[in-house]
Amino acid sequence: MPAWKPAFLIHGDDHGRVAERRARLREMAEAESGSGGVEVFEGDASTPELIALALNAMTFAMGQRFLVVDGVERWKDADVKQHLQPTLASMPVATTVAFFAREDGRAKAPAALVAAVQAAGGSVATETLLKGKELPRWAIGEARRLGVDLESSAARLLIDLVGERQQRLLRELEKLALEHGPGTVLGMDEVRAAAAPSAEQQVWGFVDALVARNGERAIRAYLELRAQGESVGRLIPLMARRIRELEAIAARLDAGESPAQVKAAIKMPPWMADRRIRDARGTDLESLRTAVIALADLETASRGLSELSDDTATLRTIVAIAA
Repeated sequence: MPAWKPAFLIHGDDHGRVAERRARLREMAEAESGSGGVEVFEGDASTPELIALALNAMTFAMGQRFLVVDGVERWKDADVKQHLQPTLASMPVATTVAFFAREDGRAKAPAALVAAVQAAGGSVATETLLKGKELPRWAIGEARRLGVDLESSAARLLIDLVGERQQRLLRELEKLALEHGPGTVLGMDEVRAAAAPSAEQQVWGFVDALVARNGERAIRAYLELRAQGESVGRLIPLMARRIRELEAIAARLDAGESPAQVKAAIKMPPWMADRRIRDARGTDLESLRTAVIALADLETASRGLSELSDDTATLRTIVAIAA
């Protein structure tokens, strides 16, 4: 069992990590003293005055006693100094108090509590969310710690798919490390297969086939999506948006802009911009313009302005674009 310090303060704006550490500490405390040896204070029961009274109260509990205190981000420095600081300065024997603050904006753990915990010989830990631009490097480092190498483009894709919560990103990295094993180099394909919902993977595959003008593969993917219940009303805008993106990029390249200039001008993640530029350079501007017109006609037809069914009109458009 660990040698328990008299006090802990875990605070920061990474609420998921704060909650995780709280759960872990409580689990360890109950393993040592049983649920009866752990007292939880939250809501109206969590004030400096009430915690001080609880710490000084007589108890018949055997072994180490634990107090878990939530919501200290609402506390005021003056209340901590008046009610709690003297008690923390002379903590009862075999007692540990753990304070948790989920910080946000002006709601922060009071400086007086930080000082009091440190003066009592306790531990203060800060769990802070990284800024978005820092996450790819962090993800690459965490992947390396787990024994795999994560490419920078794959790190950015993972963040785009999963979001910026570090705990969620770490869970996905752990899944990838377990699935692929030590020493594996994880690229965009591995990340997409693991982190993207399967339905979204199929939609991307369909649109990619259309962009590549692979008519057979695009038709097969379209029919599979429709058989699974995917709506035509969702697929048509996805097709149109991708083709229009490529047409705009191809027009810039055709006008003499360099790939670097195009990348700086378009608003999308760098890895995605690289891929769009590569796709645009792999086709010709005139074909893309023809495809844009065909998709505009399809969008109009899908609003009930055609005698053809939506599926028939869409399949005809796919064949025309891929020709």
